[in-house]
Amino acid sequence: MTNDIQEMETALPVAPLKIAALESCLKLGRKVNDYIVGFRQEIYHTFLNSPLFSSYKLDNYLIDCSCPRFGTGEAKGLIKESIRGKDLFVMVDVCNYSLTYTVNGQLNHMSPDDHYQDLKRIISAANGKAHRVNVIMPFLYESRQHKRTKRESLDCAFALQELVDMGADNILTFDAHDPRVQNAIPLRGFDNFSPAYQFMKALLRAVPDLKVDKEHLMIISPDEGAMHRAVYFSNVIGVDMGMFYKRRDYSQVVGGKNPIVAHEFLGDNIAGKDVIIIDDMISSGESMLDVAKQLKERGAGRVFVCTTFGLFTDGFDKFDEYYEKGYIDRVITTNLTYLPPCTEEKPYFVTADMSKFIALIIDSLNHDTSISSVMVPTDKIHKLLENHRQKNK
Repeated sequence: MTNDIQEMETALPVAPLKIAALESCLKLGRKVNDYIVGFRQEIYHTFLNSPLFSSYKLDNYLIDCSCPRFGTGEAKGLIKESIRGKDLFVMVDVCNYSLTYTVNGQLNHMSPDDHYQDLKRIISAANGKAHRVNVIMPFLYESRQHKRTKRESLDCAFALQELVDMGADNILTFDAHDPRVQNAIPLRGFDNFSPAYQFMKALLRAVPDLKVDKEHLMIISPDEGAMHRAVYFSNVIGVDMGMFYKRRDYSQVVGGKNPIVAHEFLGDNIAGKDVIIIDDMISSGESMLDVAKQLKERGAGRVFVCTTFGLFTDGFDKFDEYYEKGYIDRVITTNLTYLPPCTEEKPYFVTADMSKFIALIIDSLNHDTSISSVMVPTDKIHKLLENHRQKNK
């Protein structure tokens, strides 16, 4: 953090910073705002004496915005203060199912489609007045519909093009299901970040006796799609990797996908080793739990699940059961998407806080400084592991 602050001390902001955290992302937005306020209190700029930069150090960068709805369920975007000439960052969590609205007296839970429409409403309300519009969408809308098979819609690519057409200059996301979807907007900014450092930091804090070496730890990819994450993680921390591949029944479709018949394992002997299963999301959790069970049956020690987005679409009953049976020891997920309050009571649940990370990204972009050190956290992970080993000597 010190090097990043020093770099920003020599840079000028692109424009005065403002953050529009939609209701779906308000809790995270407030934490991000607090960190940015703290960052800027540490920075000394000689040019801050100029009235041109009177809005550089503020107690709050969040703007007052909302998307009120009519009785029919229709909505409008409303920004309640001036954003003319501002560097605007709009934050939205398309997976926040806790928010509701009424349609002719009937209660509806907001879907990803509703959140995406609200994002467009706020961009539309800015109406070309902002100096620059940046969209922070941790879970990339429709990212699992990133490629076309036969007669299908290309929802993610279309959404990216739509946001760009509305004036979005940069789109920032985390662990996109397939980052190559950015090819849909090749001339606009698209940055995909990984929470690998935050995973490791949260895991070592929750399990201080974890031994990070080839003899005691192994990284597991639950399927072929998560291979690149597991390869990076295993190489950075210096341990071996294994993977499962899914055998599916392609003769039928259940719940929009071909059902999994079995998980087959490829890798070295894991008997007695702790394992970290790493993936981009837990949806229902069915395949993740099956992988954890198979690892235990193969003699694995402790099983830690690291996933960027904990959606838990089928609830927590199965996770509670598998924890009690000893199949899983910890589930580490980020606060990039909505987590129900019950997760705080789960003995196996660990939250990797991403607010400081996002604050650093926003502050760096606002100063137009390099974010390469943020995007590739290898050095930070090495330093973290070195400190961990020193403590456990």
